[in-house]
Amino acid sequence: MTMGNKSLSWLRTLLLAAFALLSVAAPIPSFAQSCALCYTQAASSGSKMIQALRNGILILIIPPTLGTVGLIVVVHRRTNQVRRDPDEPGDDW
Repeated sequence: MTMGNKSLSWLRTLLLAAFALLSVAAPIPSFAQSCALCYTQAASSGSKMIQALRNGILILIIPPTLGTVGLIVVVHRRTNQVRRDPDEPGDDW
């Protein structure tokens, strides 16, 4: 590993840590933007309806999240497969 790769790896780790910290530290009300009709319907419903609404939200959030994470993993693996060493002799155009 060259010095440039070490500093790039360190920078990538620092950016990832900063993103994780900002996503956790973001104010909760900013994630709870909803329409007034949905809010009043949920507030006036019983406990079973509220639990069903929570389950429905989880069911709708989990598949896209897993798909996005899977896509990121595939792209990351493919990127590492294609990289070549710039000092390596080969097909230079």
